[in-house]
This record gives sequence, structure tokens and C-alpha cells, in this order.
Amino acid sequence: MIDHMNLPVTNVHDARGFYDAVLATLGVAMVAEDGDAVGYGAQQEWSFGLVPAIGAIEPLHVGFSAASVAEVDAFHAAGLAAGGTCNGAPGDRPQYGAGYYAAYILDPDGHNIEAVIRR
Repeated sequence: MIDHMNLPVTNVHDARGFYDAVLATLGVAMVAEDGDAVGYGAQQEWSFGLVPAIGAIEPLHVGFSAASVAEVDAFHAAGLAAGGTCNGAPGDRPQYGAGYYAAYILDPDGHNIEAVIRR
């Protein structure tokens, strides 16, 4: 349903270091730069971007698909190592459905990012 999205951040350069680390655990890499913005994708297509914020940032929630429980765990560990804040340790979330396994990290701008696998 969604082709791509861009996340406003305070400092694209700083945010890029964080997102390079966490998205690499999911097999996603930076694929393009456009002025002050950077785009990430799994197959050389810009699916998720970081763009300079204009004004105050309202924190958003973004969930990324993981291929395994190990990827969710690695995503969480990489997020903590890259300066994020735990907003939910890796684990089952039965309230979201059977087999829902996820982890949550607040990025440096307070965005709640999630890695999830639906087993």
C-alpha cells in the first residue's frame, strides 16, 4: 500500500549513523542521497528516507519487517549500541496477534522504531 516514506530528523548525518546500524541488521542499506536527504532500501529502491525536519519533530512510529527472531534481536542490540533507547525489549507481543515478535527502540529524535516478525 505504501511505496515509500520519509522520516523527519533533526540532523540527517547523525541519524544516518543510527539508521545505517539498525537497518543493516534487516538487510537494508542506504541506496541514494538527494541533497540533504538519504534513502534506504533492500533492492536499490528508496523505500525509507531521512529528511531534515522543518520545525519541531512530532515522534512517529515505524515498524520494519524482520525475517527472523534473530534479526529482531540484532536490530534491538544495534539500536542500543548506536545510541537509541529501549522502548520494548525483544519478545512476543500476543496482544498484537499470535506469533507477533517485536522489539522497540527510540531513535535520537524520539521516533519509536520497531522490528517485527509475524511467525
